[in-house]
Amino acid sequence: MKIRVLVVEDEALIRWSLRQKFEERGWEVVEAADGRTALEGFAEGLYDLLMLDYKLPDTTGLEVLRAARKVDPHAVAIMMTAYSTIETAVEAIKLGAYNYVAKPFQMDQLMHVVERALETTRLRRELRELRRQTEQEFGIHAIIGRDPSMLRMFEIVQQVARTGVSTVFLRGETGTGKDLVARVIHHNSDRAAAPFVNITCTALSESLLESELFGHERGAFTDAKMQKKGLFELADGGSVFLDEVGDMPAALQAKLLRFLEERKFRRVGGTKEIGVDVRVIAATNRDLEDAIEQGQFRRDLMYRLNVVTIFLPPLRARGDDLRLLTQHFVTRFATEFKKPIRAVSDAAYERMRAYGWPGNVRELRNVVERAVLLSKGEVIEADDIVLGRSEVHPWAWDLENMALPPEGFDFQKLRRLEYQLLRQALERTNNNQTAAAKLLNLSRDRLRYRLQKHGLL
Repeated sequence: MKIRVLVVEDEALIRWSLRQKFEERGWEVVEAADGRTALEGFAEGLYDLLMLDYKLPDTTGLEVLRAARKVDPHAVAIMMTAYSTIETAVEAIKLGAYNYVAKPFQMDQLMHVVERALETTRLRRELRELRRQTEQEFGIHAIIGRDPSMLRMFEIVQQVARTGVSTVFLRGETGTGKDLVARVIHHNSDRAAAPFVNITCTALSESLLESELFGHERGAFTDAKMQKKGLFELADGGSVFLDEVGDMPAALQAKLLRFLEERKFRRVGGTKEIGVDVRVIAATNRDLEDAIEQGQFRRDLMYRLNVVTIFLPPLRARGDDLRLLTQHFVTRFATEFKKPIRAVSDAAYERMRAYGWPGNVRELRNVVERAVLLSKGEVIEADDIVLGRSEVHPWAWDLENMALPPEGFDFQKLRRLEYQLLRQALERTNNNQTAAAKLLNLSRDRLRYRLQKHGLL
């Protein structure tokens, strides 16, 4: 993309000299001898650099810059003047001028300043493009769904993003998009310009996880050769996403609870209390109520995480969202793989609707990606859809006489069985939750948790 420079200078010789120098570099140069002509030039598009004379026949370069910034807030300008004073220099810099040069100037020195100014322009453009991509990738529209359960979730996500709530708890099965929701909350909040730090609590051993979260002092353990800041400290002002928090070791659960209550911590091997301002977004696919009963998760930590809880419904409970998501992934991968695929056949959709989707949206994405990659026509057919082994509906099993098969067992089938039993219990009791809980031998609170988990509430 050719660099565009606007030269606003009433002396023709200076304009000519600058044009000659800039065009040697292959840049496009637009000239203006007064402020009015300069401002008219903005109708032709934006500029990478403004070269502004301070004293013009009809106005000043500062007024031109002030007006230019209304058109392009990121305009990079260099002021030129023979009337150099500290006051005008300070005024120009305050208004946003990149630099200030006094006439007469050496062309080589000026070009050095110009090159640095254009580097600033390039960096600002890259930053704007990065922000645009981030907004596109993690805007609220990045979460795709029209099912009522998803629309309710959208409302909560938007409310949470706009507020200063310090702890958010995402619950749902694996593959439902908890990572995406966490990023959407962060990037649509006042914390968007600060770091978003993501850590999976099962990816590291207990000792390494503690060091990663809270940091350590030099000499705190054998390999601690220098001080290290933890993720909470590095994310100050931003958000920390703790994925699979339900599997966090017991000793760390106590330290996390203390941090959530006080927003302070000590590095491993340290004595100094460090306070930070971070939003903690925790996520789990585990049934924490069962984990608490089994002594594997702290009840007080669960209560502390439950400031705002968002349940992500499984794909099987989202109705026509299956078709919506499928078309989204087809369009995405057809573009990526440069395939002429334009649709999915009804037979393919029927096959997909009959499947339980234990891996949820993540599994659907992988299935569609494979189908697009291997399909030979313009329409994805049923034979292009390759699903997992568990296509048989789980509620058709003979559970009393079931034996563990020699090849093992897909434990995700139990999730689909639970969903069907809950749905049928509600239907049989005409949505009376107390009666449904009794029918399933559950407490009402345990029933409501499971209904939320499966998107039935």
